[in-house]
Amino acid sequence: MPEKPNWRTSTYTSQDSCVEVADNDPHTVRVRDTKSRARGVLLVASTAWTAFVQDIKRQ
Repeated sequence: MPEKPNWRTSTYTSQDSCVEVADNDPHTVRVRDTKSRARGVLLVASTAWTAFVQDIKRQ
């Protein structure tokens, strides 16, 4: 697990109205609300995140 998550937002949204994703861990993707970072982080298995993103791209 990396020491520090590499948070990023989508290039399609503004910096203050989106979710942030840290996917620099080979096993876990972290997701948090840009406007409420202190409220917590959602942890998602990398395989599940990949399937989610692929499904969204097909929509």
